[in-house]
Amino acid sequence: MSLENELRSRAEDKCELCGATEGLAAIAVGPDSDGSAEKSILACVTCAAQMESEAELDVNHWRCLNESAWSTEPAVQVVAWRMLGRLSGEAWARDLLDTLYLDEETLAWAQSGVAAADEDGDTIVHKDTYGAVLSAGDTVTLIKDLKVKGAGFTAKRGTAVRNITLVHDNAEHIEGRVNDQRIVILTEFVKKS
Repeated sequence: MSLENELRSRAEDKCELCGATEGLAAIAVGPDSDGSAEKSILACVTCAAQMESEAELDVNHWRCLNESAWSTEPAVQVVAWRMLGRLSGEAWARDLLDTLYLDEETLAWAQSGVAAADEDGDTIVHKDTYGAVLSAGDTVTLIKDLKVKGAGFTAKRGTAVRNITLVHDNAEHIEGRVNDQRIVILTEFVKKS
């Protein structure tokens, strides 16, 4: 059975991300794709073009991730996690990324694809105060008390901020939850845990 036929069978002839039934093709999920169904997804041309940055991101199209992010297929979970990271400017995408759970192996696979893109120079590299590279999903610790504007509290030194999100257009900003509030934090005030 060919790869595309195997994926069509698994996905019931639908895009595994948005559910479209036209223009479907097998897409390898790197960086270490081996050409197997386990390391590939079935995606429509719209999803594929936006995933590969060949077309501008249509934020509303990716609301489909509200369902597909919960797929039992690791390759689909990886693509959903990466796309949610790229869409982290949207509140709904940040909230979904915060609630999304990936097992350790799947999360490492998702992060390795982001790291590979960083090495190609396609994205901004976020570094903590000591120069350690930060990735989405990392845990960081605050190195000083930070007054949170508009929230009425101070985030104390030593507070752990788990499952951070990177701000893709600014290397000095990350986002995370402190006291159940989503806040933007300058990377100069955190160290990677």
